[in-house]
Amino acid sequence: MALGDFLRKQFIDVIQWTESGPGVLMHRFPMRDMEIQSGAQLTVRESQLALFVNEGRAADAFAPGLHTLVTQNMPLLTNLMNWDKMFQSPFKSDVYFFSTRSQTGQLWGTQQPITIRDREFGAVRLRAFGMYAFRVANPAIFQANVGGTDAEYTVAQIEPQLRNAIISGFTAAFANANVPFLDMAANQAQLATQIGAAVAPAFEQLGLKLDSFTVENLSLPDELQKRLDERISMNMIGDMRTYAAYQAAQSIPIAAANEGGIAGLAAGMGAGVGLGGAIANAISGSAGAPSAPGGAVPPTRMATPAEPSAESKFCINCGVKLPAVAKFCSACGTPQS
Repeated sequence: MALGDFLRKQFIDVIQWTESGPGVLMHRFPMRDMEIQSGAQLTVRESQLALFVNEGRAADAFAPGLHTLVTQNMPLLTNLMNWDKMFQSPFKSDVYFFSTRSQTGQLWGTQQPITIRDREFGAVRLRAFGMYAFRVANPAIFQANVGGTDAEYTVAQIEPQLRNAIISGFTAAFANANVPFLDMAANQAQLATQIGAAVAPAFEQLGLKLDSFTVENLSLPDELQKRLDERISMNMIGDMRTYAAYQAAQSIPIAAANEGGIAGLAAGMGAGVGLGGAIANAISGSAGAPSAPGGAVPPTRMATPAEPSAESKFCINCGVKLPAVAKFCSACGTPQS
């Protein structure tokens, strides 16, 4: 191999990047022991940006397209290298490519319930999760504050930092909204808009742009959710006396078909909970008879023929009431037994 061939291999005349896969945000073009040839071709594909960095300082950025590297389209780098005329020799500079495609389907969520002061319930612990999408918007800021000199930087590397920023924004948005938890849960789209507005500045400080943000679920821990379900059930029941009477009426046909009947049902259910009185009231209400104090059913005397008391009796012939010791009827004279 000739010496000239060896030297030409150290000069770069084509610079481009084909993304290896999804999730790559930044890629540094390999420049080890190599210099960029004057007039080299830089290819920046759609959804990409290229940034030249000279001795750690960001210089010229290039949008999608085919660019010939000359001093006319590299004014910042020309100034940094103190070129007073069009350069003709190769130059050394780091080239970083950035993917500007939207990184969709990113998940966020609260690993542990967070405590929020709620206007209706007081202090409550909430769980929430959803999705968001972002992209690189400012390569210079991203390279300086995030990517640094890494050969490659991915979504997985920055995801923990973004998740913490989202949780902070979620807490602030919920606290500033001053809206009860139940109303927030019913208006998740509005909550997502508020959280997105609170989170966007943190993304911008990293050179990123928040494209979308959604809240898919907002819930309480299991033990608190049970208490909320109980409260909802009580509100749906309404008046407990009316509900107890309804339950008692529903139980009457079942009790009548079982051994012991309604009396057994009333005695069993009335022990400790007072539903026996509700059953008695339901029974007496359907029969139109008044109930006795305490919910007990008053005894009903069956109609029977007139009976003489111990102090009197009636004539066996005419039915006139006579003293118990009378031997003859004072009205008809019939002897009495």
